[in-house]
Amino acid sequence: QVQLVESGGGLVRPGGSLRLSCVASGNIRLINTMGWYRQAPGKQRELVATITPSRNITNYNDSVKGRFTISRDNAKDTVSLLMNSLKPEDTAVYYCNADLGYRDTVHLGAYWGQGTQVTVSS
Repeated sequence: QVQLVESGGGLVRPGGSLRLSCVASGNIRLINTMGWYRQAPGKQRELVATITPSRNITNYNDSVKGRFTISRDNAKDTVSLLMNSLKPEDTAVYYCNADLGYRDTVHLGAYWGQGTQVTVSS
């Protein structure tokens, strides 16, 4: 079992910044890629950014490239998302994700945090 606890959401004006953090606990040795996803009202959950465990290879949704930065501190079992130049369309519940990777071709599953609300509004 893996537990994920997010923090850092809130209300911010357009153009502002927020930093989200996610702390993992439990059987953390099972975790492979970590990332952030978001879900706006009436929309499907979408990938925001992911980061691999050792080489810190990152992947971003095109809509956040150049504005958001994902980072990982393996010593603290934490993944963070720095969000700059926020736009109203970034408003969503943001979820931390810990993916367990694959064994051969079988996906081993993933864990999710409870979500943190980010609202961008003037």
